[in-house]
Amino acid sequence: MDAMSQNDVTTRSNRGQWENAVEGRPELSASFSSKQEAVDQGRATADELGSEHIVEDAEPTGAVTDEE
Repeated sequence: MDAMSQNDVTTRSNRGQWENAVEGRPELSASFSSKQEAVDQGRATADELGSEHIVEDAEPTGAVTDEE
């Protein structure tokens, strides 16, 4: 897998919320209550920045865990 590039947007689950993290641009990162909302916004942000949008799938466990 290629290393993250500047402005790449990653949508991932984080402790029950979904977040969009923008590589090198933390001020553009945001959290959402639903995956669909985060994916839609992540795609739009990546389009605006001309960068990649990566969605990291998370298994719905119903439990809050810290996995390494």
